[in-house]
Amino acid sequence: MPLPRLIPAVLLSAVVSFAAEPKLPGIGAAMQEMIAQKEIAGAVTMVVSKDKVLHLESTGLADLASGRPMTPDTLFNIMSMTKPVTAVALLMLQDAGKLSMNDPVAKFIPEFSNLKTPSGQPANLTLAQIMTHTSGLGEAGGPATQRAKTLADLVPLWLAAPMQYEPGAKWKYTQSGINCGARIVEVASGMTFPEFLAQRLFGPLGMKDTTHTPAGDQIARLATPYAKSKDTGALEPGRVAPPAPGARPPTGNAGLYASATDYARFCQMLLNGGTLDGQRYLSAAAMKLLTTSQTGDLPTGFFQNDTYGQRGANYGWGIGTCVLKTPHAGLAAMLSPGTYGHGGAWGTQAWIDPVKGVAYVLMVQRSNFPNSDGSPVRLRFQQAAAAALR
Repeated sequence: MPLPRLIPAVLLSAVVSFAAEPKLPGIGAAMQEMIAQKEIAGAVTMVVSKDKVLHLESTGLADLASGRPMTPDTLFNIMSMTKPVTAVALLMLQDAGKLSMNDPVAKFIPEFSNLKTPSGQPANLTLAQIMTHTSGLGEAGGPATQRAKTLADLVPLWLAAPMQYEPGAKWKYTQSGINCGARIVEVASGMTFPEFLAQRLFGPLGMKDTTHTPAGDQIARLATPYAKSKDTGALEPGRVAPPAPGARPPTGNAGLYASATDYARFCQMLLNGGTLDGQRYLSAAAMKLLTTSQTGDLPTGFFQNDTYGQRGANYGWGIGTCVLKTPHAGLAAMLSPGTYGHGGAWGTQAWIDPVKGVAYVLMVQRSNFPNSDGSPVRLRFQQAAAAALR
């Protein structure tokens, strides 16, 4: 009789680990619908509470050409889901007495002391303004931006761009402001931005695959990004290769790659009021700045048009986060007032509902949704998750 074929122990361990992950009913089917409609190639979905993974499911493919499946350790370009991470880094430094959100930016980047508003007045921008998209700071662009290697290289480019409006007059999504925040992390901490994140946040939280520069086996685990063809409706692959170390600035607005399981750890820390596994990362005062609106009555967010119901009054902005003030029909119907989070341009989403005590993490890699925060994939995921939790 032939001997039974042996399964390598490492492979068996991985299979058992992935198979044992909890799954909420209906979410996988919802993602399969989106795959069948060619909205996405695949997804990794998670729902977590303060101390448990309630749902972790991989659906579809990370790469269509090779048939490589999505897995819990697939890596994604999370784009603007980097912004809350940048905010947490700044707030950690505030807790350490290194800075205050009320500080002028010029305290850390002296060149800002000469910045003038459109009316010719001293801008006097604060950290809170740059982190809530109310600064009016100009956006850097052009060939000089493409040649930049560090965050410091970007400073003169921000200052050379004309300011967009008087500080505090309105809300306008501004990438330069968040990247300025990342540069201030470097100045206040004495570390590079990636070093600070790795040593103070990612390492302690166990976010082993979250990085600006994936390397080694991480490259093989990257999900291929896709765009949906307007002509054929097919998903067409985009560029996969991440930047090499030192090739581009380690930006705070949209620079990170992460797995769903890593980002869920970050969400659990926030769900627990700034602590996880006995370690405190943020004070209660810092959490309040991160999770509550700091923008008053200004209309904010990405639904300020007729297509999305003119929902600007439904949202506010915390330090680096979008805050749902008043739920509305559609993708906010299942969320509580005070839910906060951020999406990314490749369709990734993470939203934390402190009333219900859960966080929803959606990892996909699709670039040209008309509105990634308003995508049908986010809607179906949240609807299915909320129904299962009920």
